[in-house]
Amino acid sequence: MKTKILVVDDEADLELLIKQKFRRKIREGTYEFLFAHDGQQALDTLGTHADIDIVLSDINMPVMDGLTLLTKLQAANPILKTVMVSAYADMVNIRTAMNRGAFDFVCKPVDFTDLEVTIEKTATHVRQLRETLQAIQENNILKMYVDETVINFMARPGFENKLLVSETIEATVIFIDICGFTTLAEQLPADALVRLLNMYFDQMVKEIIAQGGYIDKFMGDAVMAVFRGAYHLDRAIDAALSVRTLLQNNPEALPEGVNYRPDVAIGVSTGEVVSGNIGSASLRRLDYTVIGDAVNVGQRLQSVAQPGQILITEATYLRVKESFQCQPVQQFTLKNKAQPVMTYEVVA
Repeated sequence: MKTKILVVDDEADLELLIKQKFRRKIREGTYEFLFAHDGQQALDTLGTHADIDIVLSDINMPVMDGLTLLTKLQAANPILKTVMVSAYADMVNIRTAMNRGAFDFVCKPVDFTDLEVTIEKTATHVRQLRETLQAIQENNILKMYVDETVINFMARPGFENKLLVSETIEATVIFIDICGFTTLAEQLPADALVRLLNMYFDQMVKEIIAQGGYIDKFMGDAVMAVFRGAYHLDRAIDAALSVRTLLQNNPEALPEGVNYRPDVAIGVSTGEVVSGNIGSASLRRLDYTVIGDAVNVGQRLQSVAQPGQILITEATYLRVKESFQCQPVQQFTLKNKAQPVMTYEVVA
């Protein structure tokens, strides 16, 4: 990996010496040197070369000295590190430089063996900083695509050996479909369509998280969410009611000529589910999700729900009838169910 070094010194001889002493490293592509004759030139160079790793700077220079340059480098590039070059007798300035954030210093006349060791040490530190920053950025990106439950699971020691481990839990699953959204594809450009869908999703997710649920997956213009723990059924229905109210009263103005009012059809199902990583280990494609009859019923209830309806089964109704206002709807023949299922609508 190439190390890019900016040398800041008003002595022209230093530039020639560095090119001679490090000619092999330069030829091999290990080091790349840039040169500036004062602090202001150095800042200008940093403005056009954001990938500089190390600044090797003299202290005493015209226009802008090395100590002043140090105060500006953090704002210019917080990753790079500065090595100061000065005489033994200039210890007061060296101490000032260290207090202002200099990483190290070398003394004049320059011992190029010592300088190379210092450059290597500094370059290693900068690489570690860059790798740490990249890891943080990748983790933040990962959080955009992976549920926090999975992130926490991955952080556990030996998680690789637990990838295919599953557990049976009691949970409530809700499926929320944004009704009629696909018809907007004929009226809005793709970027506007995706932006609007993501805005609706973002509002829905906040209500689900507020009730302690987590998003299992997004499926086109629908969301699957799971609630577990104490009062998971009540919290799931509260989230469904909040999402319905929020979407029905959404103030988002659509472009002129686009006639659309967002609404949702929701299925809520509760019971025993299997939770684990489902997929192909050999393909390295696993989805941390829940499966089981309760999941299937929730999806099928959503598929028969009308816009604005939150449907539950009769068994679920008997569990929540004292907490929520519900009304009977009708019997539906759901896929893979031998007998018709009586459904109720949660009103409030």
